[in-house]
Amino acid sequence: MIKRLSLLLVILFFTACNDTRPKENLDGKVLLEAKCAACHNLAMPPEISDDELAPPMMSISFHVYDFVKPSTEAQRKSRAVDFVVDYIHSPSLEKSFCDKASLKRYGLMPSQKDKVNDEEAHAIAQYMFTYYRPQKLIQIQQAKAEFDALAPGKKLAIKHKCLGCHRINKKIIGPSFKSIASRYSQAEIKQSIESGSKKKWENSRGAIMPAFKKLSDEELNTLSKWIVER
Repeated sequence: MIKRLSLLLVILFFTACNDTRPKENLDGKVLLEAKCAACHNLAMPPEISDDELAPPMMSISFHVYDFVKPSTEAQRKSRAVDFVVDYIHSPSLEKSFCDKASLKRYGLMPSQKDKVNDEEAHAIAQYMFTYYRPQKLIQIQQAKAEFDALAPGKKLAIKHKCLGCHRINKKIIGPSFKSIASRYSQAEIKQSIESGSKKKWENSRGAIMPAFKKLSDEELNTLSKWIVER
């Protein structure tokens, strides 16, 4: 029994010493926003401006992913991650994949070694080459095109999360839009959206309609008209 216990302790000791897994479950998205957003535009697709301090993150991800030279295609992401981790800590003109015009515009990125440790850099790079991919860009553009095609009132309902409490034909937290439209005029609905309301629906279990005072008069008219027309 003692010999078995001793053997188990030895195994656990060496296992712990050789465990190279990250000590933290790092969130690459959160780190990217905290450590990179001050200089890099993180939007997808990017919002280009004349006064940006560094290339958009999507452009960097696409560029690096295409320019690394892996032995096999299956290694491309890991090589791209390794490149970014190394470049974050030790940037140089020789390593850079940027064209001369970009280098002239943005300059060489300063080393972030004192601001981003190795584990954080790996988490950031892993997220970059998971999120900033052409397939994801296509999905975002398709979703935007579908949203742009919606009626203006529905866009406002989605933007201000009205559908989190209401549905067109179904009661969830609040009554359905059809029920609201059958009981109130557009002017009354507009007033409730702007100022909020409570205890107007017996079966809403005390739920309170919050006030949306930041909506313009035009937006209030558009949204209330859309609800009435449901």
